[in-house]
Amino acid sequence: MKNVFKSIGRGIVKSAIYIYCKIVYRFEVIGKENIPKKGAVIICGNHRTYLDPPLIEITVGRYARFLAKEELTKNKFLALLSIVFDAILVKRDSKDVKALKESLQTLKDGDCLALFPEGTRNGIAKGEKVKDGAAFFALRSGAPVIPCGIKGGEKGNRKVTITYGKPLDFSEYKGNKDKEVLDKVTDEIMDNILELAK
Repeated sequence: MKNVFKSIGRGIVKSAIYIYCKIVYRFEVIGKENIPKKGAVIICGNHRTYLDPPLIEITVGRYARFLAKEELTKNKFLALLSIVFDAILVKRDSKDVKALKESLQTLKDGDCLALFPEGTRNGIAKGEKVKDGAAFFALRSGAPVIPCGIKGGEKGNRKVTITYGKPLDFSEYKGNKDKEVLDKVTDEIMDNILELAK
């Protein structure tokens, strides 16, 4: 019964966000056909604003669980969204084993895991090192990665465009724990995201 109410709440919240974003940001989705309708998949996007996770949630077309930093729940609205969207909360700057296991289980269950390799808003612009979490999950699970580029929404250009790229297949490296391979996969994922966000 709890899951039923959560599912209903999720649908209501997604509909409200969809209407708001359509009216305010006139968002357009490109490449949605690149997202597999079933099976494990990892969605990786660029991170600019608090709007990015909801934009992916309402356009990905399937149940998706986001990795989100735990401190976001200090904001009551974001805490509510994290519950409704079944987010996987991560303690920053620590090896959160529980979050890792939950993320891998999500993929094992054939669901969609979503995250931002930058790790924080505008991480690259701030000079932050791109996180290797997406590559780690791809290599551990063998799931394809769908790069996502989000642009627009700022003053002078309110229209937002969300572009989903073709699946990146790293299954040849499945189970590989080599740091060089992890870095190579991380770079390829981020390069594709940035290309789509131009």
